[in-house]
Amino acid sequence: MKGKPPERSQGKLFYQSLYELVNPKHRFYKLANQIPWGEFEEYFSDLYSNAGRPAKPIRLMVSLLILKQLENLSDEVVVERWVENPYYQFLSGEEFFQWEFPCHPTDLVYFRKRIGEDGAKKILKVSIDLHGKKAKEPEVLVDTTVQEKNITFPTDTKLYRRIIVHCVKIAKEEQVVLRQSYKRTAKQLMLAQRFRHHPKNRKKARAAQRKLKTIAGRLVRELERKLEPGIFAGHAPAFEIYKRILSQTKKSKNKIYSIHEPQVYCISKGKEHKRYEFGAKASIVMTKNSGVIIGAVSFPENIYDGHTLPEALKQSEELVGRRAKVAICDRGYRGKSHVGGTKIEIPKNPKKRASAYEKRKARKRFRRRAGIEPVIGHLKSDYRLLRNYLKGSEGDSINLMLAAAAFNFKKLMKQLPYDLFQIFVALTSFAKLVKFEKNVTYA
Repeated sequence: MKGKPPERSQGKLFYQSLYELVNPKHRFYKLANQIPWGEFEEYFSDLYSNAGRPAKPIRLMVSLLILKQLENLSDEVVVERWVENPYYQFLSGEEFFQWEFPCHPTDLVYFRKRIGEDGAKKILKVSIDLHGKKAKEPEVLVDTTVQEKNITFPTDTKLYRRIIVHCVKIAKEEQVVLRQSYKRTAKQLMLAQRFRHHPKNRKKARAAQRKLKTIAGRLVRELERKLEPGIFAGHAPAFEIYKRILSQTKKSKNKIYSIHEPQVYCISKGKEHKRYEFGAKASIVMTKNSGVIIGAVSFPENIYDGHTLPEALKQSEELVGRRAKVAICDRGYRGKSHVGGTKIEIPKNPKKRASAYEKRKARKRFRRRAGIEPVIGHLKSDYRLLRNYLKGSEGDSINLMLAAAAFNFKKLMKQLPYDLFQIFVALTSFAKLVKFEKNVTYA
């Protein structure tokens, strides 16, 4: 059932309202007055039924998602800080200061599942619309990055060890008696993996890895024999993953790098300090001059950068309402000059007949293109794009769009004082001009 917002009736006699408590010049006060909360209420209301226990208010849950990304906090920490911070409570629509948690941290998990990718896209669209004409520039910057998943660096040894642990856990849950649990044996074999690249330890480590693989396969086959057909059907997807891990080799395609995140794939971006990254490829579309992110798409497969352009430009067109005329990319997008009605500009040697003006214009374009690189760095360091803790490919997409929305909201909060300053300067100049005209005497 849809939750009700807090009542704004006559104020309590001995309580001070948050409107009187907080500073009107604070960034969260201004952001709360800028966001059209009614759009979220109208858009998400169809996701609730008319019966059952009332849920938390939509504004509260959306504001917690925004604060989580803006402040780079976990679900648990953002709920804890909400109780301590009056500006968090003001942003979420509270009238008086609250002393209790607004919800359980797991409610944010359920709300993200409720709204899905479409809900995250709606939050991103609202963050874009608040920038008005600045988000409707004809030229955009496009680049890709990797959104790493919250998994350990994958090795065959680690995967075999996890299969053993999972099989023992399944046997304990289903009350299946195993011939051997290999608890102490697996521990000793993992200790033998230390310093495996040292010449003296290499042979011993490889033998231990082969033994772990043998034990993992033995437990998988034993559980397949001993589990009843109905019970085994419930664990069939997990056993399918175990078999794929045990059968894959160094040159296999579509390898599995994590048991709990099997959709993760390996991406090489040519970084010297980090040769391989494990997660999902993300495409970012940003306006050329104003720097507003108008597109953020996560891809479930590792595809060529040039093949990400159609979907990325299509999403930006849906969010902004107009298609970009020019997309400025790096040399990783070679191969396409046009995508739909958008011209793709890539750094290349100028034509012999190119004028000095054309050369200068191209140079400025590609120097500006480099401006998307620090924006991606800020998304990773400040807005939770460095490591994604949300599960599945849907979690990749939701986290990416919420990070882009948080970047736009932060940009808006920084822009509001500057806009007020510009208005003040314009009014002051106008007043001086009027005063000057009054003092002028005409012959």
